Amino acid sequence: MAVMKNESVPLRAEEDVVRIRHLVRQWAVQAGFSLVDQTKLITAASELGRNTLVYGGGGVVEFEALNEGPRRGVRLTFIDHGPGIPDIGQALRDGFTTGGGLGLGLGGAKRLVNQFDIQSRVGEGTRVTIVRWK
Repeated sequence: MAVMKNESVPLRAEEDVVRIRHLVRQWAVQAGFSLVDQTKLITAASELGRNTLVYGGGGVVEFEALNEGPRRGVRLTFIDHGPGIPDIGQALRDGFTTGGGLGLGLGGAKRLVNQFDIQSRVGEGTRVTIVRWK
């Protein structure tokens, strides 16, 4: 798998979440995604960006354009140095929330993409990587 290009974007304020949604759309269009696939990736990125900001205290999003033979994809990695997630399995369950939301965030984001990986250490932070393929 070849990484065709990459970009790193800080995530420090709510306006950055809006900016990231616009960038994800641009990257998805460049990869040739359908409107449905663009929307799925943007929705997942919006949720993960908001989580990075609210629960992780901000961080960074790494964008990568992927090329694997005939298929193209976009990989996004959300990195924070916040408190971490003590129980990832619980956090992925629908209905679980530590905030006031519906508790569909991480699990919902996972269902919208083709690949989902989460790594977290309490006291060190969280890294969530998602990939959507065309």
